[in-house]
Amino acid sequence: MKQVLVVGNFFPSVLDDLKKDFDVTHMKDKDAVKAAPDADLAEIEALASFGWAPKKLIERLPKLKLISSFGVGYDGVDVGFATKKGIVVGHTPDVLNDDVANCAIALLLATTRRLVAQDKYLREGRWVSEGNAPLTHTIRGKVVGIVGLGRIGLAIAEKLSVFGCETVYHSRSKKDAPHRYYGDLVAMARDADALIVITPGGAETEKLIDRQVIEALGPESTLINVARGSVCDEAELVKALADGRLGSAGLDVFEEEPKVPEALFAMDNVVLTPHVASATWETRQAMADLVVENVTTFFETGRPKAPVPESEELLP
Repeated sequence: MKQVLVVGNFFPSVLDDLKKDFDVTHMKDKDAVKAAPDADLAEIEALASFGWAPKKLIERLPKLKLISSFGVGYDGVDVGFATKKGIVVGHTPDVLNDDVANCAIALLLATTRRLVAQDKYLREGRWVSEGNAPLTHTIRGKVVGIVGLGRIGLAIAEKLSVFGCETVYHSRSKKDAPHRYYGDLVAMARDADALIVITPGGAETEKLIDRQVIEALGPESTLINVARGSVCDEAELVKALADGRLGSAGLDVFEEEPKVPEALFAMDNVVLTPHVASATWETRQAMADLVVENVTTFFETGRPKAPVPESEELLP
């Protein structure tokens, strides 16, 4: 039987389903893999992980043919090195579009309507002692810029239409979409009342949301990040929020997770969630199932169910 290495705390169904057709080795985390002797990895032909496959690991898997990555983003996988070695990479797109888009909208609403601060206002008895809470802002009629109009970005745009927003977008190239395109991100930030960041992570987008973009947004605008923490210059973001140069932020991702800048904790104009955009039972099960399907279909047909674009040149 072909050998599959599973790294991380997957749903039990992943191990159960893979064991039907493969010889499965399960290691609980990265440290366990790093400590494993090379002999234990010598026959591994497929790896399933939570988006983790650096060059050093790939080099230790001489018979590796497939990496099945949990998540739509795969910036933790050295795809370039894998491609050079003839190793195919699969991921789990589409099945998480709806919940990630819903989370982005929820963060936008929670932030602009100050729902967390309003909850705190009531619980602290201030409604009784101080009267009605301060007014907040609607999103109807506002310009919302989407940074990265891929699958999830399109789902966000569709949902924004229900709220009466004008959606515009910035991406590497113009899409076939009924929304105004900005080739210049700073110009879009200047025109937008809110930015929702949903672009892939990695070197190409590192600190894409920099001081210039944040300044262009300004003190009345909102930044939502459901992409990767690396996409935003976190230090500049914290400073801008503290100084009032940015109006508010809803953040699901951070530069050094699970560490979050403590300065954000006291800010009533910030809503924070612990990287949970796709974290529903239903979506995570669908993602887990696709991790398995990528492995099984690859060994049946030579092609995973959902290959990353960089792997297409290796596929039949």
